[in-house]
Amino acid sequence: MKSQQKGFTLVEIAIVLVIIGLLLGGVLKGQELINSAKVKNLANDFRSIPTFVFAYQDKFRALPGDDRAAVTHIGAIANGDGSGRIDGNWNDEPVGNACASESCNFWDHVRRANLATGSLVMNAEFFPRNSEGGLIGITGVSPLAGWTGNFYVCSTNIQGRFVRQLDITADDGNTATGNIRVICQGVCATSANPPANLTVADDSNLYTVCSSN
Repeated sequence: MKSQQKGFTLVEIAIVLVIIGLLLGGVLKGQELINSAKVKNLANDFRSIPTFVFAYQDKFRALPGDDRAAVTHIGAIANGDGSGRIDGNWNDEPVGNACASESCNFWDHVRRANLATGSLVMNAEFFPRNSEGGLIGITGVSPLAGWTGNFYVCSTNIQGRFVRQLDITADDGNTATGNIRVICQGVCATSANPPANLTVADDSNLYTVCSSN
């Protein structure tokens, strides 16, 4: 007798292909949801920090970081100069046990005013971090030549794919114009030559992004 060779029928193969397709679809959808959640977290950073500024102004009639009576108002480590602008680079970190600029003092002021959470100890944990592990900061000094605003919130270590989605969601869809802009690739405080509008080819690069307010 001849032995019969057994194999998969077309129906069985079709079922397997459908299952594989569903699994791949689920993985891709899951990754899309994760990316959307990251972009949402990044957008929340840019939205929440201005509320600290406005709440502090409403309470003390001064800008946090720039408040010339912050020591009296909230027991801050240092006063600002009361110039009406948050001076310093957005990423000026503490030097020793003190800040070297109002941009750094901003975080001490809003935390002591119970507007934001975070460490009051000036160490490596003093500056807040975004969902990608990058620094978040604020300055009244424009990080780009000719870009006008009252103050600028900046965040670094953001992948190009998230920057593009963030700009499409919250601004004009062009990372070189509007209220949300890329100021440099990598980490920097200011930039004389910001990148052009990001494309898919830039998705894996890391950028510093700022929002004008």
